[in-house]
Amino acid sequence: MQPTATVLVYSDDSNTREQVRLAAGRRPAPDVPPVRFVECATPGAVVKELDQGGIDVCVLDGEAVPMGGMGVCRQIKDEIFDCPPVLVLIARPQDAWLATWSRADAAVALPVEPVEFASALASLLRRKALLGA
Repeated sequence: MQPTATVLVYSDDSNTREQVRLAAGRRPAPDVPPVRFVECATPGAVVKELDQGGIDVCVLDGEAVPMGGMGVCRQIKDEIFDCPPVLVLIARPQDAWLATWSRADAAVALPVEPVEFASALASLLRRKALLGA
């Protein structure tokens, strides 16, 4: 496994991006590498970062404006070769079916609950490590 995992965080709201960083901490679980964050506030920035490569997991805000994270997720799953796993932040637990439609690999309800979020992020990082091995 690489020494650092790169996590892309997309939200038009800087407070949501901060919640994600604080919930994950430096290392979401002892058995995954420390994380480095790349923040994006627009869908175009997300695609640009993914095109450059090196992203291990994407965290997308389903409530972002002008394009929600679920729409961005569906787009990148269609357009990005070997798209990294995606964790979508949803408004309500009942919106999980929308996350499934978007082809997200996991979903966590807003506001970000640190233990639940860190667990979901760590799970995706483990999966990425297994697929990359």
